[in-house]
Amino acid sequence: MKPSLKKLPGFVRSPPGMEWTLWRRLPAILLWGTVLPLFFAWVRRWPAWMSAIPGDERALLIGDYTMIGVVLLHWTLVLTLALGCAIVMLMKGPAYVADAYPLEDSDSPRPSAPDASEAEHSPPMTDSFRG
Repeated sequence: MKPSLKKLPGFVRSPPGMEWTLWRRLPAILLWGTVLPLFFAWVRRWPAWMSAIPGDERALLIGDYTMIGVVLLHWTLVLTLALGCAIVMLMKGPAYVADAYPLEDSDSPRPSAPDASEAEHSPPMTDSFRG
């Protein structure tokens, strides 16, 4: 089977940059960004679990929801960084030769301005959305 993509001969790859540093640190960033807010929510709830005195459950729930929101925001930011790193790595990767696309007017480009005789016979241009 013939390979569909051929590497461009003579292409020099760009040196790796910050994208590889970020790519390698993303798992740790994801882990710590998930564990720390959950730990803070647990620390905030722990005194309420240990005491027999009923606490303000509404404030605890709002804190829990806030920490869940922080974790979800963090996940979306990490996903955005991962996509950005992947795009940059693909763009810096090897170049490939595309299939030939024959252009019909490549040898003789179209004229830039129409003839005066064509302009007399063409209908005036109007905005179709005005009615």
